[in-house]
Amino acid sequence: MSEQSEGIVTAPVDNAWSMEIPKFKPEDNKHGMLEESSFATLFPKYREQYLRQVWPLVQKCLSEHHIKADLDVIEGCMVVKTTRKTWDPYIIIKARDMIKLMSRSVPFEQARRVLNDDIGADIIKIGSLVRNKERFVKRRQRLIGAGGCTLKSIELLTNCYIQIQGQTVAALGPYKGLQQVREIVEDTMKNVHPIYNIKMLMIKRELAKDPKLKNENWERFLPKFASKSISKRKEPLKKKPKKKYTPFPPPQTESKVDKMLASGEYFLKEDEKRRKKKEEKMKKQEEANKSRQEKRQQAFVPPQETPFSKDNTKQNSVDVEQLKKKLRKNKVKKS
Repeated sequence: MSEQSEGIVTAPVDNAWSMEIPKFKPEDNKHGMLEESSFATLFPKYREQYLRQVWPLVQKCLSEHHIKADLDVIEGCMVVKTTRKTWDPYIIIKARDMIKLMSRSVPFEQARRVLNDDIGADIIKIGSLVRNKERFVKRRQRLIGAGGCTLKSIELLTNCYIQIQGQTVAALGPYKGLQQVREIVEDTMKNVHPIYNIKMLMIKRELAKDPKLKNENWERFLPKFASKSISKRKEPLKKKPKKKYTPFPPPQTESKVDKMLASGEYFLKEDEKRRKKKEEKMKKQEEANKSRQEKRQQAFVPPQETPFSKDNTKQNSVDVEQLKKKLRKNKVKKS
């Protein structure tokens, strides 16, 4: 009876996103925390000035949840700790996410929203997704868009705040929105343009408004984008035909001695070998001289002339009467 009165659901639920998370109150944990938990996060040098300005507000915000915050400028780190008065066991994780976001250039006004129960944070590492540096920069810029238009449209559709800094993408918002942001970012770094995912989200939002289509499968309404491979592999000019597979090894190549034995040169004496080499050399020289003389004689060979014929001569057809008229006009003008 007590479960029914409080409205606690124990049966399996079709849509988990529609469930309301019950609030955790100080009465649920009267004894507090037994051990002290702490988390530290490093921050870059250029964030030091901003963090010094905002740190009193950070301490004030975390003190409401009984969390102690320290800023160490010498070591360049932020530390959050639990105290004896801390009653929420998960608030230290939320505080850790808050300082992580602030170290990644997220402003304090946005980072403090992580302390709410229905809002989470996700830091997506994109540095290792693309090896080539130029390609990585282009794809990261594609995620931002011209004047930040693409990033702003993703923020509006997912209800998340997104900050792209270096090799990480920091996002904070509702858990369903964070899931969508991660999918878009990973697809963009895999060379899928974010506009496709934005179109999908827009169609899904419109379909969710219709009560008839709310519980139906939406695959027939969603566009299917086929990837086109524009760059083709360069094919060689001369393609070698593949030889048929044989289980036997290729025949052994003949050595110099084997060739000499086959031609009978191996059994010749040294004088005869020299004579044979000399004869071969003389033959090559004669052939080279002949080819050289032929090339020289080609310059003195007259080219073939085409035979003369009356049909080949093209006579321009001239209108005699028009020519006479022109001559008469010229005489009149001169006179």
